[in-house]
Amino acid sequence: MSDPTLPPALSAEPRRRSLRLLSISLALVTVGSAGAYFVKTDFGRVDVTGFTLPTQDGQWVAADIFRPITATGKNPVPLVVVCPGFERSKETLDSYAIELARRGMAVITIDPYAQGASSASRQRRSATLEGYGVIPMVEYAASTPNLNFVDKSRIGAAGYSAGGNAVIQAASHFGGRQLRPARRNAAARDSSGASRKAATTKPRATAATTDSIAPAPKPPSKLAAVFVGGYVLTLTDSVLAPVRSNVAMDYAFYDEGAFRNVQKNADMRTAPEALRLVNSGLPKDRAVRSVEIGKVYGDPTARTMRVVYNTVNIHPLLPYDPRSIGHMVDYFTTVFGLPADKPASSQLWWLKELFTLAALVGGLLFLVPFGALLLRTPAFSTLAKAVPPALPKPGRAGAILYWVTFTVGALLACFLFISMVTLTFTVFPTASAAQQTWWFPQRINNAVLLWAIANGLLGLLFVWATYRWFSSKRGVTREMLGLGTSLGELGRTLLLALLIAGGFFALLFTAYGVFHTDFRFLFVSAPASFPRRMLLVALMYLPLFFIFYFANSVRVNAGGRFAHQPEWRSLLINGLGNSVGLALILAIQYASFVSTGRVYWAAEWLFANLLFGIIPMMFLLPLYNRWFFNLTGRVYLGPMVTCLVFVMMMLTSNVCYIPLR
Repeated sequence: MSDPTLPPALSAEPRRRSLRLLSISLALVTVGSAGAYFVKTDFGRVDVTGFTLPTQDGQWVAADIFRPITATGKNPVPLVVVCPGFERSKETLDSYAIELARRGMAVITIDPYAQGASSASRQRRSATLEGYGVIPMVEYAASTPNLNFVDKSRIGAAGYSAGGNAVIQAASHFGGRQLRPARRNAAARDSSGASRKAATTKPRATAATTDSIAPAPKPPSKLAAVFVGGYVLTLTDSVLAPVRSNVAMDYAFYDEGAFRNVQKNADMRTAPEALRLVNSGLPKDRAVRSVEIGKVYGDPTARTMRVVYNTVNIHPLLPYDPRSIGHMVDYFTTVFGLPADKPASSQLWWLKELFTLAALVGGLLFLVPFGALLLRTPAFSTLAKAVPPALPKPGRAGAILYWVTFTVGALLACFLFISMVTLTFTVFPTASAAQQTWWFPQRINNAVLLWAIANGLLGLLFVWATYRWFSSKRGVTREMLGLGTSLGELGRTLLLALLIAGGFFALLFTAYGVFHTDFRFLFVSAPASFPRRMLLVALMYLPLFFIFYFANSVRVNAGGRFAHQPEWRSLLINGLGNSVGLALILAIQYASFVSTGRVYWAAEWLFANLLFGIIPMMFLLPLYNRWFFNLTGRVYLGPMVTCLVFVMMMLTSNVCYIPLR
């Protein structure tokens, strides 16, 4: 029987429940990570290894290499270097890597510069000059004897979004592109602003020398083929003219960024960008005026093959579309002359996503039972208090006030976000200009930070004002709010939160070390690899983000927990209250897109796309704050744990311009 003198969290039944939940969470992590590993390795037919490549100017690129076990020095195979887009790590294009490796190609997936575990870049024009890391990786693959299982004549590259820009820039680079002189504002500049002059001036030839000396033939490009996904802005004559590689592209038919294109839409049949690409591989007398989607133009053996795809989807979902992935597989199979042993429609990458989803669910579930068991230890048992009585059921006036503040809070969360995006350029000018800095170096997360501070302060103001002038006069006491504590208790609570979050990351790093997989599903991820200096960056962001996380716990537990309300309903309402404002941004974006063909917030559309990964975490946040409140009877442990875990997930998943020195 339970001891009536113990707080509920320390009784026997919660202990058994915590052990069951802990077992389930560990099972999900193990099965999910192992399953993802088997899919990534094609059930033992592909080796997957991580490595880091030192590059120019003290920079480095983190990468994974997928090597079919049949690939050896005596049986070299083609290689494809895969580059994800802005705000993405190498694992986000495992869909590309898995399907190419299953078909006998070696694959290197990279973290672009300033993303994942790669360093920042010293170049302001990293895509043009370095291909976000693609160019040095291709240079390495083409020249090193270490990769003797790679056929050096069949090296390709594939990228999506900003990664698509990176690979076409790499093709232009290896085709012999010369940078324009500074007077045209196109010369590369290093981090100090000094120009790099391109060697474009040629000695004047006389008639005699012209007749007697033939131009030296250009060596073959180190890039035999590239696949450009989700990006057309740099399909210009100046970029395409030097390209001596086969090129295919796939652009979402409903790409939200198409307002930047010449025709302001994503239809590639008559798009100048697509026409320039196709005609760059054709003789002038055979130039086309419209593009047939999916048709092969040019000759793959002469490296003039051009293909344009226009898959019906939106920008963020295209790299997870089996049709687009099938186009990419068919393209590389064709240009590399490989047998089509597996149809392009035969894909297993989605299984890996389901397995890493299971691992993500297991890792997040782990937090609560692990914390509950730590609370039973002598060091932390005094933190487990009785849960205060719920707030009295609100009357008519209280219900009206609650739903008014709910609605106002959601609207403020919506419209403050875009305002904070604009404010980042003033508060964080260096990071907003994509330059290395220790002053809050995360360009996109800086907007989220300002939004979180503003919403957190407003949330605390709403709760205080409601209590001061309304709830306190209707039977709500301070004890019901769960705010009572001491400095010593806060210190022990913080230590407990650090141990709980540390357990989560220890589980994540163990899974990555054993199975080389992390916790993720589409846009939500807990990456396991990032620069060690990211911990210093976290110390900068965590205290300010805590304002929002603490305010959320106070709102959920001190202002949104009513007597006679089922727990599931309370958690659902609070989850919606925390996420509906951000979801409204996407609703407005896509309602405008459907009705007008242009997103509502055009300049900020990349920031809006970030919300696909944030909204699910915001919906879950009140659940954690309530669960930890039920364990401790106080509002502090929940926000401490969730801030440490969720913010670290955000920081390690986004672009970060940490200085190299």
